[in-house]
Order: sequence, then C-alpha cells, then structure tokens
Amino acid sequence: MTDSVDFEERSVPLAPLKIAYLPGCAQMARAIDTQIIRIRKRIVQENPGFAKIPGFLSDSYLEEVKPQRFGTGEGYVRLETSPRGCDLYILSDVTNSSVTFKVFGRTNHMSPDNHFQDIKRVISATNGTAHRIHVIMPFLYEGRQHKRTTRESLDCAVALRELADHGVSELITVDAHDPSVQNAIPTRTFDNFMPTYQFVRALTKSVPDLILDNEHMIVISPDEGAMSRAIYLAGILGTDVGVFYKRRDYSQVVNGKNPIVAHEYLGDELRGKDVVVIDDMISSGGSMLDVCRKLRERGARRVFICATFGLFTDGLDLFDEYYEKGYFHKLITTNLVYRSPDLLKRPYYETANMYKYLASIIDCLNHDLPTDRVMSTTHKITRMLEKRQGD
Repeated sequence: MTDSVDFEERSVPLAPLKIAYLPGCAQMARAIDTQIIRIRKRIVQENPGFAKIPGFLSDSYLEEVKPQRFGTGEGYVRLETSPRGCDLYILSDVTNSSVTFKVFGRTNHMSPDNHFQDIKRVISATNGTAHRIHVIMPFLYEGRQHKRTTRESLDCAVALRELADHGVSELITVDAHDPSVQNAIPTRTFDNFMPTYQFVRALTKSVPDLILDNEHMIVISPDEGAMSRAIYLAGILGTDVGVFYKRRDYSQVVNGKNPIVAHEYLGDELRGKDVVVIDDMISSGGSMLDVCRKLRERGARRVFICATFGLFTDGLDLFDEYYEKGYFHKLITTNLVYRSPDLLKRPYYETANMYKYLASIIDCLNHDLPTDRVMSTTHKITRMLEKRQGD
C-alpha cells in the first residue's frame, strides 16, 4: 500500500517543479524530494516520452533557502537559482523553535512570526518571475486565532490575505484547526488535507492485536471542535463515537485561553473497549491527558492518542507520568512539524508518516490535476482494513 496516486491519464507538468524549503524542515523536504523522484522515474518507465519534457526528471527539485541576519535581527533571503517560469512550492514548518538566530549577540529561537516573515521574504525574492507560487504550511500559521469573540485580532485571516496579496495562488495545509478561515481568500485555492489514513496505518502496525469493530472499539473526540474528525474515523471503522465537552472559566485568561474547569463525557459505555482519541494538535497536552485519565477511570481497556501535530510546549514529563500510570498506551503524531530527539525515543510514541502523501500532492498539483483522488483516502483505508481482515 502506497500513498502515491496512479492516474489513468497524466498531463504534461504545467511548469518545471521547484521546492524552496526554509530552515527547520530540511528532513521533510529531502524525504519529499526522494519520493517525487521515485514517482517520476516510475512514470518515465511507463511512459518514456515524459523523459523528454524539460525539467520533468531531475536529480533534485530542491532549493535550500538560507535566510541572512543583520546584528539587529533584521533579515533577508537570497535565492541561489532563478525561479523564472517554475512552479514554485515554498515549504515551511512555522512551529520549529529549534532554529535560532542572533539578535545583538544573543541567541533567539525562531517563533511562528519569524518563520512566516521568511515565507514572505522568499516570495519577494522571486521578483515575480515564478509561473505559480504555492505555500506548503502543514501547521497553519495562527490557525487557532481564527475567529473573534471580543475585540481581538484575526491573525490567520490577515496572514492569508497577506499571502494572497503577495501573489500566492495556493495554500496547502494539513488538518486546519478551522478550515472556514479560507473564506478570507475566496479567490485563492486553499487545500486542507487530512492524515486519517496515516493514523489508521500507524495504529494497526504498532498494535497488531487491535480489533477494529463496534464491539471492541470506540472513537472519542476530546472536545466539540474535533467532532468532525472523530465522526469520519468512526464511520470508516464502523464504531460508535463519543465526545468530551469542556467546562471553562470564562472569567480569566491563562496562556491565551480560558482555563478548563472540567471535562464531561457524552457517549456509550466504555468498559472493556479500546479507545482512539483523535484531535488536530497537542499543545501542552494537559487537556488531552486529562481526557485519557477519565477514559481509563470509566473502564476503557486501552487508550490510543492520535494528534496531527505534537507540539509539546510544556515538555514530555507529564506524558511520561501518565504513560507509566497506564492512562494511555500509544501516542501517534505526524512528522509534519519538528519532533525532538527525546520524543522519538519514547516507547509509547509512533509516527504517522506523511512525506509520501505530500510528495503525491505536489506531483499532482504540478501536473495541474484535480486533488480529489489525493484528498479522498476512504477507499485506501477500506482496502487496508479488508486486507487486514483477510490476513
């Protein structure tokens, strides 16, 4: 089973492909590049005529971007090769704080704001010569600040408008916190891909004795916002779905949000069942771990966490503690944002690999083909489950 998409008829690429990657996502860029090369070599084997298309088959499609900094922290970027006439894809991990730079001699860690500014610098450095510009931002910059509840800034909408004004024709993101934010750029393409297939694949590989049916499993949404993800996954697996809703203290704000007073559960009996908790991100993780504890207290057999982005802003100590206490058994996140070496060593951690999937998306868009068959992974999950049952 692969993540690539086989098209019965392939069109000629719209323009030569180039992927400009910013600091903090070199590993992702190289893995995607390797997969695209494999895809195109296979295409050439099946259709030798494609080898004659200029730029179709290359040793690499990558362009490393190395931002430069003045002593004040001001910066700029310089592209080593011209993007003239290219289908340019700018790849950035805006949450990667492991990237550093100097400000008045002191070491600063890159914030999402710094990363986003570098994206705009790359666009500026193209001098308007690229055929098309796409921004691949797996974690959507400021995606959590997507709506206004009082006199607040609408940061995600403003950022999207900035990209559109800079000439970006398409934004590619994964599991956006609220996809309706795309309404800020109605004349631009906003592709939001989901990692459901990769979650199921990682879960079934890492837990061979997992029984995926309504009698033995239930899918849980940790809050109201994640219900659509939980309903989709439960529908494919044929299981029931439950939800926790958060009672918050709206009289105060802590770390940018109203603190949670308690989690209340709505759903069927959990006793003796395996539970999959699915969400778009883990920030500090306190809320997710509280849900896991309550699930185990209600008699859940095992708890598996699936989160698209694992940020772990408060470290891993609390996760280690809850794992030792048996509150959860596996933690699965994608490899679309920076993951510390400590996380990768944890016995409970598993990766939902998205690199091949992203490579297929880029190759599809470069051929100017519809992304419907890439976005819809229902048939792939169904085939995988049928094969698993057959085995």
